[in-house]
Amino acid sequence: MVRDIGGLHETRNTCLEEIVVGFLYTLAHHKKNRMMGAHFYRGSETISRQFHACLLAILKLHVVLLKKPTPIQEGCDDERWKYFKNCLGALDGTMILVNVPCEDRSKYRTRKGTLAMNVLGVCSPEMEFTYVLPGWEGSAHDGPILRDSISRPNGLKVPKGCYYLCDGGYTNGEGFLAIYRGHLYHLKEWNRGARQPLTAEEYFNLRHAKARIVIERCFGLLKGRWGILISPFWFSLQTHGRIVVESSDSDGDDGDDSDDDDIEYITSTDVTNAWTNFRNTMAQTMFNDWRARNRRLTL
Repeated sequence: MVRDIGGLHETRNTCLEEIVVGFLYTLAHHKKNRMMGAHFYRGSETISRQFHACLLAILKLHVVLLKKPTPIQEGCDDERWKYFKNCLGALDGTMILVNVPCEDRSKYRTRKGTLAMNVLGVCSPEMEFTYVLPGWEGSAHDGPILRDSISRPNGLKVPKGCYYLCDGGYTNGEGFLAIYRGHLYHLKEWNRGARQPLTAEEYFNLRHAKARIVIERCFGLLKGRWGILISPFWFSLQTHGRIVVESSDSDGDDGDDSDDDDIEYITSTDVTNAWTNFRNTMAQTMFNDWRARNRRLTL
């Protein structure tokens, strides 16, 4: 695939397999060029050149590897997702530690004091990344990043009638179903004392958390697999972003959109009465169904 689609070819002294293996080894174990050169008996400049060539070749594979999300259907038997008809998955932001010039450190400094890049990740219920937007400063809030992603010509596309689950860092606008703020949400809060939901808002948050955790699991697996994403590395910010995109197997910028010309997509994250009512109706339906099942079990 990297040869036929990505256009990567062997060099006079290095076979294609060695180039790919060296690239994957660097990502998985966070090795510097000097150490990789000693391991493969190559010069540091050769290792660097081959790494960047392989990175660009793999980015071209997204036309094949990009997963297109499919909405949850009526009658879904997955306990986590059955209430969220037409949901496409979940989204959230994660921090990737970076090294930046002194003049840029204030922009990339997070509220925890670290220097990081804020990356928007979107995944399907099957834990497949469907869109990744790297590059934003660590000080940036989630809301503006999401607005930027849907405003890009080849950005995140959410068809009308579909939506993603998102946490309290985002507004509850059309296409982005957020939690009820001011109510219990995180699963560890519910597990503490095995407390039962008392209101429709609390039950909605509980069901929402059990489904939306899929994006947190995706981030955990991503960083666990590729050691280079755990601690700051020495590449430029542009290469940082490319590595994040490549590691997740999708950047959302490729793929054939010729069949999507007639689909109307969401272009705003503004709160609307219609979407607020949609969430309220969903929450009340969930809560009523849960209470009815509980009553049947006690009879």
